[in-house]
Amino acid sequence: MDKYLKRCVDSRLNDKLESSGAVWIKGPKWCGKSTTAEQIAKSFVYMQSRKEREQNIALAKNAPELFLAGETPKLIDEWQVIPFIWDDIRFEIDKRDAFGQFILTGSATPLNGKEEQLVKHSGVGRISTIVMRPMSLYESLDSNGCISINSLFNKEKVVPAICDKKLLDYAQYACRGGWPKSIGTSEKVSIEIVRNYYDGLVENDIKSVDGVSRDVEKVKAFMRSYARNVSTECSIETIISDIKGFDNKTVSDETVKSYIKALERLYVIEDIKAWSPNLRSKTTIRTSPTRHFIDPSIACRALGAYKEDLINDIKTFGLIFEDMAVRDLKIYADKLGGEVYHYRDKSGLEADAIIHLENGKWAAFEVKLHDSDRIEEGAANLLKLSNLIDEQKMRKPEFLMVITATEYAYRREDGVWIVPLACLKD
Repeated sequence: MDKYLKRCVDSRLNDKLESSGAVWIKGPKWCGKSTTAEQIAKSFVYMQSRKEREQNIALAKNAPELFLAGETPKLIDEWQVIPFIWDDIRFEIDKRDAFGQFILTGSATPLNGKEEQLVKHSGVGRISTIVMRPMSLYESLDSNGCISINSLFNKEKVVPAICDKKLLDYAQYACRGGWPKSIGTSEKVSIEIVRNYYDGLVENDIKSVDGVSRDVEKVKAFMRSYARNVSTECSIETIISDIKGFDNKTVSDETVKSYIKALERLYVIEDIKAWSPNLRSKTTIRTSPTRHFIDPSIACRALGAYKEDLINDIKTFGLIFEDMAVRDLKIYADKLGGEVYHYRDKSGLEADAIIHLENGKWAAFEVKLHDSDRIEEGAANLLKLSNLIDEQKMRKPEFLMVITATEYAYRREDGVWIVPLACLKD
């Protein structure tokens, strides 16, 4: 698709450039970081081809002032290839004493711990960051956007809506993912794009991110296990046992942790942290993260699952559908200045996602495919959680929502919204 489709990070990128010297756009390969930056940048440095990389590395080492010269904002694509330029960028920002000088993009964090610490501590006040993910259904034009999360937070009028998407559509969206190059292509081509991404990830990227040689077959076994346990709180021990049970391979605790760390650095895994609200009771809140990929297509590819496979395995489809819903909620929450968490207590009461905004407003979500009993259960859980909140210490939720793959979006008499994922927008 040649036409640029607007992204939720567009407005955030503009805002960040107006208030900081540089913006670092983080995210996985192929999610559209460079294309988005190109809509704003006035000059460009690329590291894609070997020739470009060699020329630019030499220039950055020997004449950083020339490397950084040009109209602003200047895009430096895949800057982590030359992490030593960080200090020169920081110095140049200080010297110019101006906002909006550089846009940095990167699909991996810097290559070693020392460089990573440098990035974390020396960019404060000068270089801000944005996480960019593959497209949400609204960005890919697959959601009609009739139900706005922002409008619900602001108590604006939101009317019921109809969604024309079926289960098979959602299964296809999950397998295709939100990769910009896949949008508007045939189903066959979109699957090949995901396959190419996945093969490059397990065979090359996970080795190159930190220089550690890894057994490709064990990496694939790990990815399959993570996909089988996506949208759950499974422990490292569970993953190890799962790999042994399904793939007959033995991996250590340290090996699994190293895989997770490497994939986090590549922005492939993006678990969500537990939420700790102020409750009236002394309920014990579980603190384990919920396992998630940055895009559901990674889980589908790891499992070798196509849309028909998901339809025939509703339990797995439910977990992958939740992974897709969480991806979209993260994208929408980022634009609104919020973060996504999950809630689960010792009694088993849970909310699959919590959006908590900077101003203290929050909303709770459950994700259920289409079964009416499960949707009813999700709504009941949300109401129980709302009733647990200590209103003397924190505000009540602005709204409660069950995200589904059903036909209608509406607000129930008890206040819970039932909304198809393909009706949502930021």
